[in-house]
Amino acid sequence: MTATTPGNEPGKPVRVAMLGCGTVGGEVVRLLREQAGELAARAGAPVELVGVAVRRPQRHADLGELITADASGLVARDDVDVVVEVIGGIEPARTLLLEALKAGKSVVTANKALLAEDGAALAEAADASGADLYYEASVAGAIPLLRPLRESLAGDRITRVAGIVNGTTNFILSAMTSSGASYAEALEEATRLGYAEADPSADVDGYDAASKAAILASLAFHTRVTSADVHCEGIREVTAADIAAAAGMDCVIKLLAICERTPADGDTPESVSARVHPAMIPASHPLAAVDGAFNAVFVEAEAAGQLMFYGQGAGGAPTASAVLGDLVAVARNRTVGGRGPRESTYASLPVRPMGSVPTRYHVSLDVADRAGVLSTIAGEFARHGVSIAAVRQTGGRPDAGDDDTGEPARLVVVTHTAPEAALADTVQVLSGLDAVRGVESVLRVEDLGRKGVTG
Repeated sequence: MTATTPGNEPGKPVRVAMLGCGTVGGEVVRLLREQAGELAARAGAPVELVGVAVRRPQRHADLGELITADASGLVARDDVDVVVEVIGGIEPARTLLLEALKAGKSVVTANKALLAEDGAALAEAADASGADLYYEASVAGAIPLLRPLRESLAGDRITRVAGIVNGTTNFILSAMTSSGASYAEALEEATRLGYAEADPSADVDGYDAASKAAILASLAFHTRVTSADVHCEGIREVTAADIAAAAGMDCVIKLLAICERTPADGDTPESVSARVHPAMIPASHPLAAVDGAFNAVFVEAEAAGQLMFYGQGAGGAPTASAVLGDLVAVARNRTVGGRGPRESTYASLPVRPMGSVPTRYHVSLDVADRAGVLSTIAGEFARHGVSIAAVRQTGGRPDAGDDDTGEPARLVVVTHTAPEAALADTVQVLSGLDAVRGVESVLRVEDLGRKGVTG
């Protein structure tokens, strides 16, 4: 049974406890102080910061009596109405937020990793107590994306959400494209400029984007999707040669998060899929022009058509903007006795295995340039049900004959749409052929519903 909605007396301040005061948290504190009057007008009551929990209080002497190292004690205080969490990670954030929600305190969080792993537990705790759970800042920073998905488009049927949701990787790939730099060189520049962390694994290996994809798919398709359901590949293996190959096809390479709803087909039920991986996209597509640390996401719906959301996807001030937007909404709900949207999982669609997800591929092979090699390779693609759209060879000698020992050559095969599993099996067999010196790269080709790549 769902509890009654917690509420405040009219005009009574909405008291806020904040967990964490790093780059984002510091900006939240600044905005709360600088815009106190406007925030109160928008929320219908003063929004008052009553405590900030951090691991090293000595670093935040400017916050005076607000600062504490006892996060659990702060969450448990009777005078706290809303808990804002910007510490990140799974624990202790999960325990602290569950304590807050079970006590009827609303939660605003930017914690994409926790939401993607165990958002269901938070949603259930919020429903049981009648508290609000808001998390706009968990995906795409300042870009208003999650609220349109669960509110503005609630009357529509969303079929796909796809885009660039990690600024670090987009900066790296943009630098590689514009300057011809290697991955290592571009990563070094991103680190120097502060776009990449000292340990960039969460970004460059795709985990950050995968958490966001799980959140997007859950909202868009009314189905619980966790980070474990998202196929995830990063950008470490993208080379300058891949960037050049994409340019030769009038494409660019981006790390994409793609969430799709697949209609029922015969005995196959309707399903959803979520994946993160680098892909070639047409240079004519709007996403191709999204450079630097910016994010952009396309949402496709049956009635609304195609919508694009673009802006700064990370950084202290942009993310704090999203946190404050959620905080005002929560404060307003408590002031007037309303409630925010609840978790919607009525569809409960199965998550489609990555092996059955179809797309197109660009496969680069290092081969021996001798008679019969091309027909052998083409035969393997055909044997696995992967249709070839185009083949291009560079290097080698056009006059190689049957007795030739095989000079090295580069063979590029672009396929028509094929299931992931079929392509993977093809590549595995090709890797074992005597004529194939190595599989240099395998990249997906996504047209994202726009013209520009023939298939």
